[in-house]
Amino acid sequence: MNQNYSPAPLDDAADEDANRAERPERGGEREERDPFLTAMGERVRLLRARRGMTRKTLASETGLSERHLANLESGVGNASVLVLRQIAATLNCPLAEVIGDETTASAEWLLIRELLQGRDQAALQRARVALAEMFAQAPRDPHRKDRIALIGLRGAGKSTLGRMLAQERKVPFVELTRVIEQLAGCPPSEIHSLYGATAYRRYEHRALEAVIHEHERAVIASPGGLVSESGTFNALLSHCFTVWLQATPEEHMRRVVAQGDLRPMSGNKEAMDDLKRILAGRGELYGRADMSFDTSEKTLADAYLQLRDRLAARVAAEAPDDVGG
Repeated sequence: MNQNYSPAPLDDAADEDANRAERPERGGEREERDPFLTAMGERVRLLRARRGMTRKTLASETGLSERHLANLESGVGNASVLVLRQIAATLNCPLAEVIGDETTASAEWLLIRELLQGRDQAALQRARVALAEMFAQAPRDPHRKDRIALIGLRGAGKSTLGRMLAQERKVPFVELTRVIEQLAGCPPSEIHSLYGATAYRRYEHRALEAVIHEHERAVIASPGGLVSESGTFNALLSHCFTVWLQATPEEHMRRVVAQGDLRPMSGNKEAMDDLKRILAGRGELYGRADMSFDTSEKTLADAYLQLRDRLAARVAAEAPDDVGG
């Protein structure tokens, strides 16, 4: 695979761009919202945030109007089942996830949920690993700890710190966005505009499979939205030691602008609000990484040395046969 990568584009450009609509009013007063519709609207908004999709993008790909989606997300839009199915398909999730909590669907689900209720993140992570091993259909990847995958939004340091880690570890540095571009023959932004988010997700999964197949040892910088696609993210967790590079929203924005991308500044207040929303929506997903590291308020040298040392300690501490954190 050609490793001649150029500087990464804004992999979360959609994250910096938002379209808001105010809750509709009738007769000068706000319409009373049904609790079920309100909860469903919040779920749609969360699912959209996790995928880094603006309301405008979701409207375009579903063929719905932005006003219709705004009503739905604010809890006053009583959408038909067909509309909800269309939204679920575009967001690549089960319809049940949009409508309600599927863990109430059967007695077994309820018993499993009761066992997990109130557990901390570490306990839930152990439960997930145990289930993954129980139902795994493929052998464990012996090279998992030799592939370091960095996840997080642009501006956290994935490319800069990733290159430094790769150089010291004497392994290839791979930007997954570049591999996607090579497979598709066009930039990710064109994949989205020409073929839609579903096609982009397919290329993303194929790119990760290609990198895993080609490299037993590597440092990989992943697109920020990869974590919102469970199949692709589970593959990353299974085949790579993952590190969530964190930063404050302000630090993310400052670094993106410093890299020469002035688009966030065109609507700075709105862009910052959306960035915070996306970070909140994806936080639980990013938290599935094997370890996290906050790069905020650190010099590049300090961030690298601290990350390198912590990473070495965590990888060494893992049991030889441990898989997928």
